[in-house]
Amino acid sequence: MVKIYWQESRNGQKLILDIETGETITLGAVRKTRNGFDAFATTLGYDPGRAVKGIPELQGAKVFVESFEPWNLFQGGDESLPIEPDVRTM
Repeated sequence: MVKIYWQESRNGQKLILDIETGETITLGAVRKTRNGFDAFATTLGYDPGRAVKGIPELQGAKVFVESFEPWNLFQGGDESLPIEPDVRTM
């Protein structure tokens, strides 16, 4: 079963696409900085609009990443998949 979830990372959280084959793909990430949170959504080319710095809240940074629906770029990703509500540990 394909899953999308947030997972803790060293400095923040990563949005993960977990494909049935056991492969995981990082769809985006947020990280804590002195100036708030930096966020980026994965893209297949160069798109500076998919990254932003200094978002004041973690939830706002996560909403930014999710708004691009980066899972649609990958085989097995589907816009109808829900993102699991709980953040997984490392």
